[in-house]
Amino acid sequence: MPTVAEIAAGLEKFAPTRTAADWDNVGLLLGDPADRVERVVTCLTVTADVADEAVAERVNLIVSHHPILFRGVKQLTAGRGDGRVVLPLARAGVAVYSPHTAFDNCPGGINDILCRRLGVRNADPLRPREGPREYKLAVYVPDADLAKVSDALFESGAGVIGKYEQCSFRVPGKGTFFGGEGTNPTVGQKGRREEADEWRLEVVLAEAKVAGAVRAMRAAHSYEEPAFDIYQLKAGLSGGEGRIGELDGVTTLGELAGRVKTELGAVSVQAVGDLSQSVRRVAVACGAAGEFLSDSIRAKADVFLTGEMRFHDALTARTAGVGVLLPGHYATERPAVEELAARLAADHPGVTAWASRRERDPLTSV
Repeated sequence: MPTVAEIAAGLEKFAPTRTAADWDNVGLLLGDPADRVERVVTCLTVTADVADEAVAERVNLIVSHHPILFRGVKQLTAGRGDGRVVLPLARAGVAVYSPHTAFDNCPGGINDILCRRLGVRNADPLRPREGPREYKLAVYVPDADLAKVSDALFESGAGVIGKYEQCSFRVPGKGTFFGGEGTNPTVGQKGRREEADEWRLEVVLAEAKVAGAVRAMRAAHSYEEPAFDIYQLKAGLSGGEGRIGELDGVTTLGELAGRVKTELGAVSVQAVGDLSQSVRRVAVACGAAGEFLSDSIRAKADVFLTGEMRFHDALTARTAGVGVLLPGHYATERPAVEELAARLAADHPGVTAWASRRERDPLTSV
């Protein structure tokens, strides 16, 4: 059976915690990484009901979308507040992992699942994110140093492009130098201008790798003063939050609301706008994501789907002529939690995983 750490590593690969919002609390939040896992429950929120289910069903790991201990706590006591949930889990040895906003926006995550279920095609991030800052290091080396310097740079972590490693570009050329007093040239003599056949060796590298790569290059290079350049590259886009895409054809706001209700199992769907208005371009952001309305307007969406929204944001949407559909926070995220349970069971044969059977939407329609 896998350990908590091994399942956590798989979740990290699927929804990297580094992509979570700065304010979020994600990753393994409770438990021993070395514990073995046979039974997993997924849920939207670790409530007292979910905790009771986990203990009763001898669950080893809960994967909860929303984090436990989301804010700082000064007291954990039995039967009160967070203690009512956390202490029984700790006593029973139940670990808790939360991917939260990393799961919202990763490829195949909640927003992508919403798009798939509602027929939103060719979805791109609604709020694109800049990729990590990268640099290019270009160093000039004699033929005898080429392999040694290349290997040193690769070992330092340079030369990674996507899933490829040890990437470089090499151009032959001729360099010149004049060594003054106090120099000890590797090639030629001091006191006169020398020419040397050299290679221009280029590698790309992450910002965090620059200093180490320069040290490794200097240590491997035979020149007393290696010539090299470092350029900051323009950051590309790397994923982002929310989604914006199009339906296969034009429909009405009312018809799309009906599809949302059916596909997400929502009890009801609130709408802003004329139900007969035509819509095709759809913006999606799960949960309580009213702040993405401005992004939806900027992206020229016909309709914006999120779980819940403030009254004044609804007025803003109506003024802007953007339809809004609000099936509820729970309805936009619970289906993905159910799919996550199936994913965990498939990724870890022998592990029994299910979406909490006791979890319920705290809101009811009367």
